[in-house]
Amino acid sequence: MSAALKPEASAPLARLRDLHVKFVTRDRTVHAVNGVDLDLAAGEVLCILGESGSGKSVTMRALMKLLPKTAKVTGDIQVGGRDVQAMSERQLADFRGSEVAMIFQEPMTALDPVFTIGQQIAEAVRRHEGVSRQAAMDRALELLELVHIPSAKRRLAAYPHELSGGLRQRAMIAVALACGPKLLLADEPTTALDATVQIQVLLLLRELQEKLGMGVIFVTHDLGVAGEIADRVAGVYAGKGIEEGPGSPLMRGPPHPHATGLLGATVHAGLRGKRLTTIPGAPPSLDVMPKGCAFAPRCSEAAPECLSADPPIRRPEAGRMARCVKV
Repeated sequence: MSAALKPEASAPLARLRDLHVKFVTRDRTVHAVNGVDLDLAAGEVLCILGESGSGKSVTMRALMKLLPKTAKVTGDIQVGGRDVQAMSERQLADFRGSEVAMIFQEPMTALDPVFTIGQQIAEAVRRHEGVSRQAAMDRALELLELVHIPSAKRRLAAYPHELSGGLRQRAMIAVALACGPKLLLADEPTTALDATVQIQVLLLLRELQEKLGMGVIFVTHDLGVAGEIADRVAGVYAGKGIEEGPGSPLMRGPPHPHATGLLGATVHAGLRGKRLTTIPGAPPSLDVMPKGCAFAPRCSEAAPECLSADPPIRRPEAGRMARCVKV
């Protein structure tokens, strides 16, 4: 991913430079992220788009220093001008929640099953703001109302298993917003939801982002989701940024063959009665990376030079980037 597309007078809210993440075991080394650059401006929504295993979630966890000890992380990671890699455990405990928060893909594993929704939100408020138990519970009620949970006062006493999937995801959003973070990371938060609830959650996230002025990084593999919520879209493949551009123009005319393939494989109303186009093959194994462009073995437009060397970064127009010889 390239630097921010619009020049900003102030420093970006989030900044990654040459991020590499590898997981080392006795048997092999997996190169999950292979040189990601990223800038996010305050109040901006960036969608990171890619197939499963492309390094999207690992990049998000690196921003919060949530990766396991087996992960070897190099590169510059800054949020709000602070070096995340240099933070101590105590600094990280203050940083997570108050400055950056994450909405996880599956709320049933992210929420604690033995505490009520109200208790989990109030705990975060008390930890970061030092208020009384009653004040924290009052804040929890405000947050449930903010995310449009019906009968919010009654839901404070509900346990996660007592809520539907859509309400659990709204509760997870309320937990993430408890301490007013400047940066919200959303790791495929709508994947497990049906289409109707998915749209509701997307509209809610966009509404809250605009109301609270947060910067948001939204991870997805769905071009339709990216088109609904993104100011900018950044495509990743095999742990490397391969394209970037404004949300709507990229959806209309993706400059990289990978995005063209994803667009062709997206289900929409006009496909009724037609065969869905697919991208042949599978992503490469991240412990044995191919030479040249990682997407070349699956690309219908691959040239001989694509198999021998990394493709150059091309900028076909202002604000767009593609790592491809065909652009």
